[in-house]
Amino acid sequence: MMKQLFRISLVLLSGLSASGDAFAADKPSVVSESKPNILFIFADDQMWNSLGCLEGSSVITPNLDRLRAQGALFTHAYNQGSFTPAVCVASRTMLNTGASVWNAAAISPKGNNSKDPNAPKNMPKFSVPKGKPKGYWAQWMKKAGYETYMSGKWHVPGVKAKQLFDHVVHERGGMPGGAKKNYSRKFIPGEPDGWSYDTSEGGFWKGGKHWSEVLGEDGEAFLQQAATSDKPFFMYLAFNAPHDPRQAPKEFLDMYDVNEMDVPVNFLPEYPYNEAAGAGRGLRDERTAPFPRTEHAIQVTRQEYYALITHMDVQIGRILDALEATGKADNTYIFFTADHGLAVGDHGFLGKQNMYDSSMRVPFLMAGPSVPADSTVDAPIYLQDAMATSLDIAGFEKPAQVEFNSLLPLATGQTDKGAYDVIYGAYFGCQRMYRNDRYKMIIYPTINIVRLYDMIEDPLETNDLAEGRSRPVELLNTLFTQFQTLQAEMNDPVDVSEAFNRFMNNE
Repeated sequence: MMKQLFRISLVLLSGLSASGDAFAADKPSVVSESKPNILFIFADDQMWNSLGCLEGSSVITPNLDRLRAQGALFTHAYNQGSFTPAVCVASRTMLNTGASVWNAAAISPKGNNSKDPNAPKNMPKFSVPKGKPKGYWAQWMKKAGYETYMSGKWHVPGVKAKQLFDHVVHERGGMPGGAKKNYSRKFIPGEPDGWSYDTSEGGFWKGGKHWSEVLGEDGEAFLQQAATSDKPFFMYLAFNAPHDPRQAPKEFLDMYDVNEMDVPVNFLPEYPYNEAAGAGRGLRDERTAPFPRTEHAIQVTRQEYYALITHMDVQIGRILDALEATGKADNTYIFFTADHGLAVGDHGFLGKQNMYDSSMRVPFLMAGPSVPADSTVDAPIYLQDAMATSLDIAGFEKPAQVEFNSLLPLATGQTDKGAYDVIYGAYFGCQRMYRNDRYKMIIYPTINIVRLYDMIEDPLETNDLAEGRSRPVELLNTLFTQFQTLQAEMNDPVDVSEAFNRFMNNE
């Protein structure tokens, strides 16, 4: 079907040169003008339910809502977790190499936790066999005949974007720096401050123009150039927003009344197991508001967070409009997602180093020539499936290193059954997660704690079914057996069976 629709010539390509050089200059395959373009838009730290089109959302995102109306909303998109405190490093390494989390750790300079000074303390030590990537997303798209472009946040250790893409305009680091008030505010009710839009504070304002606006301009400029090219393009546009420091222009902050901001139903002043989870008071993400959390601090944080998202949405609108102006929108697949979510007050967390849905789950939109408008896909996926999908669209044979899967059958309505029956999650050696179509199990091996949630009856994860002596023993044992099988498939280096058994024996 896809062959007929796009007249794509499928060319079997070798992975890399025989020398094994990941950056060898390979001759592109035959280019067909009918190959669809790929526009990949990436947010940073965006929780799954922060789209205006979703029921119950108060976030203003008219342009993302427009994109959603044009294509498919994937309701259950996940990140697999992280082998480093900077979850974005793991997520982006997985995305750009196609390797699952522990195999990505094996080919990342940041993959050995024993050498990471920021790694959580007092947790199981582990090591992974070290290797090197056999290729990257942009290289494979180039081999498929695409002109490749990147601007924005990169944060993939071991390689620079300029080594992989034809065009790189702004290659940003992990987060804007220099905004000292990001960690020193008191959040006193009735005492607002203008730090978010004070351009002298640095951060997103470094360079004189907000980084989100710079990326909007970059995207417009390349699309104007691409309008006159016969070559298909692959654009990788990566916002640093809505990652902290949460700085947006005042007019966007004013769109949200801090006193009317929602406080999560699952709000806690502090998560009871945060230190054992490696997400305690010393973690950078968790220091953006003082302990114990107050409802007002969460309201201010969400006001600034939503303002950053709405400001980013305007820039996405500029990019979508520029694509329309090229005349190539009808032959372009557009992806929008984020590297991971963010708690922003859920369960007492502010960051993303936890296994709850607000941190593990992301928005995921896909539009394109064969994607039905305003469609919904409920099958679970990983956000990194976007890369495998783009290779499928390009007619490029998926390399062995790529463990994620094409979403085309789901997105086009050919099937409602995805590649994954269950979802895996991990953070260092101190958290593990297993989710099937109904239950989520979380394990904290350093303290022999297991938590269990019914995700159908309790989607906000407030009722721990494993708590107390009336826990469902048979269900927990079944889930753990299934989880061990998944651990083996994922090359998980940490054995959590002793912790599970101690929990079940009330030790």
